[in-house]
Amino acid sequence: MTSTLPLRLDQALAAGLDSLQPLFALAARLWVSWQFLKSGILKAQDWESTLFLFQEEYRVPLLSPPLAALAGTAGELVFPVLLGLGLFGRFAALGLSAVNVLAVVSYAHVLLASGFEAALGQHVLWGFMLLVVAIYGPGPLSVDGFIAARARART
Repeated sequence: MTSTLPLRLDQALAAGLDSLQPLFALAARLWVSWQFLKSGILKAQDWESTLFLFQEEYRVPLLSPPLAALAGTAGELVFPVLLGLGLFGRFAALGLSAVNVLAVVSYAHVLLASGFEAALGQHVLWGFMLLVVAIYGPGPLSVDGFIAARARART
């Protein structure tokens, strides 16, 4: 009887942690969304400064600075809203992943310099969180989850 105790404890722990998955997915989506949304709001509030940064500081490949500023700001405003709501959650996570990668690439001359390891680490963390959402989905506490639950109920 006591030989099954570790197995029962593991199963109880797994059940308890499994019950937290919807809240964890929601928290991850909201946290990473907020980080990018704040940046997009700041860029939109002071467009002249944003254009200056894209012309003088950020090194976005293949795009002119005004187009890069517009695309980056739009990505930081649209994808976080979709991700926070969990609407087209996987698409939003992949879109925000692209924004995140482009931010690191365009600011690599700073982020890869000595003393900026924590800033780069934040982008790595956000990228990991976004990949979790892209791979596992936004969870049941999302518009996508609500739509899927309604579809299952109809069949």
